[in-house]
Formats: sequence, C-alpha cells, structure tokens
Amino acid sequence: MKAIILKEAGSVENLEYVELARPAINEGEVLIKVKAISINPVDTKSRSGKGVYGRIKTENPLILGWDISGIVEETKSSDFKIGDEVFGMVNFPGHGKAYAEFVAAPANQLALKPKNISFEDAAASTLVALTAYQALVHNANIQEGQNVLVHAASGGVGHIAVQIAKHLGAKVTGTSSAKNKDFVLGLGADSHIDYHGFDWKSAGRTFDFVLDTIGGDNIDHSLEVTKEGGSIISIPTGLNEEVTSKANSKGVKGYFILVQSSGEDMKQIASFLESGAVKPHVSKVFPFEQMREAHLEQETGRTVGKIVITL
Repeated sequence: MKAIILKEAGSVENLEYVELARPAINEGEVLIKVKAISINPVDTKSRSGKGVYGRIKTENPLILGWDISGIVEETKSSDFKIGDEVFGMVNFPGHGKAYAEFVAAPANQLALKPKNISFEDAAASTLVALTAYQALVHNANIQEGQNVLVHAASGGVGHIAVQIAKHLGAKVTGTSSAKNKDFVLGLGADSHIDYHGFDWKSAGRTFDFVLDTIGGDNIDHSLEVTKEGGSIISIPTGLNEEVTSKANSKGVKGYFILVQSSGEDMKQIASFLESGAVKPHVSKVFPFEQMREAHLEQETGRTVGKIVITL
C-alpha cells in the first residue's frame, strides 16, 4: 500500500512516500480502505517535533495522522461488516498511522458514516468534532440558555463547537478576524467579536463558558469575560499554574483537556451530521500525493474550517 512515513522530526521534506505491507488486524479491529484523511494543527506540530511527537517518536515506521473515513475491507469485530462506510479518529493521542491507503483501527473508535455526507466531510468531522463535543458535553456540561464564547470560531474546532453549542441551546459568541465574521454568523453564532483590538477588560463578565482554542495571552483575555462560577477550557496549551491561580482568584474553573478517541462519541457526532445540526466546512482538498502542500497550508494558521486529503 501507499503510505507516508516521517523519517525524523522536521520540515515537510521529511514526509517520505513509501510502499508498505497492509497492516494486519487484531481482535476487535477492522481494516479500513481509506477514502479521505483530514489534518489538524497537531499533525504539523508533531511533524516538526512538537505536538504528540514525543509519544510516538520511537515507532518504526512512524506514520502520522489520526482522522480517517473509508470502507471496511476486513473485520475482526462484530460491530462492523465488510463494505461498511466508517469514520473516526484512530488511536489519538497515540500512533494513528492514518497517512496510508489502509489503516487498522479499533472498532470501538469508529462510527458508521451517515449516508447523507461525503467521505471528505466525514474525515473533516473527527478530531475537531470530538474535541468540541468532549469539551462542551462531557466537561463543560453546557445547558440551554447559557452564554458560550468560542475563540477562533472560523477554525477547525471552533466552527464545529459553535454549531454543537447552538444545538445544545446555548447563546453563542464567536471570535475571528473581521473577514470571517459572516462565516461565523452563518454557522449560527448569535454574535461575533473581532479579536483585533477588542477591549476585553471593559467587556464585562458575561460568559458561563469559554472554549479557548488559541492559548497564550488569550487565556487571560478569556478570564476577563467569564462569570464567577464559570469555566474555561484551553485546548492547545493547557493552563499553567499561574493562570490556574488567576482563574481561581476570579472564581473561575480553568482547565485543559486532551481529546480521546471514542466510538460512542463518534456515534453522537454521526447523528448530528445526519440531522444537519452540524455541517463541517472543508476549505481545501488535496490529493494524497500533495500531503506536503497540505501541511504548509495548515501551517499558515489561516484555514477556515478544515483541510482534507483524498486517496
């Protein structure tokens, strides 16, 4: 099969195209013929030696990627049969091995792909959708009528989080640059904040929950607008002790989450996709042979929605 391996951490030139044997599957796994892959900031960070590279650097061959959709080719699980169309995030934050024509995946990390969406849209609705769902539902327990702020609402996690929060009945505000205001409001956000030059200190503490997908100084900005008793989840950086202390001093719960593979959560996301409650936005599609170009595009930090690779 075709695959892309990472010989060592570094530039996109270190992504090497090779031929490998198809992976063998164990009990409880299925072999998926991959139709589409999506990439995320963690892909490019891991390629460069950050992200989850430290967890998987001893793997040989090391194959990046976690988000896939495709067709079951072999199965050792009663959950799926040959020919089923499935999607999921495989073995995150471990070794997903998604940059390949065939991927061995635990059946309990997958869901059936809704018939009304494409393989490209399915692949785009895995890591980012799981992150948003696990943050909003499992961790924040968002309730109808709550005020929710989603940072980087035009990005991968953000644009899904806006839609899930709205589906849960929250009043949602999304941040982005001014040029993406219409996109964010089109997702269903009730209001928009242009983060360029916004006066966070004078905005008032109006949000029950803030989803921070940016990190750094943005966490401090978020604390200025979170209600006492509210909470902040940071995705990219975690909250260091200093910021946790600041959150506590304001009566705010601040914490970090790392998304986990989950077939049960994927089934819930599948239902959102099937009903139209969530619609992923795919900004660019690259063929498998242009994975390096896709990484460079992801690294611009200006992606609206998601980048997808097709096989």
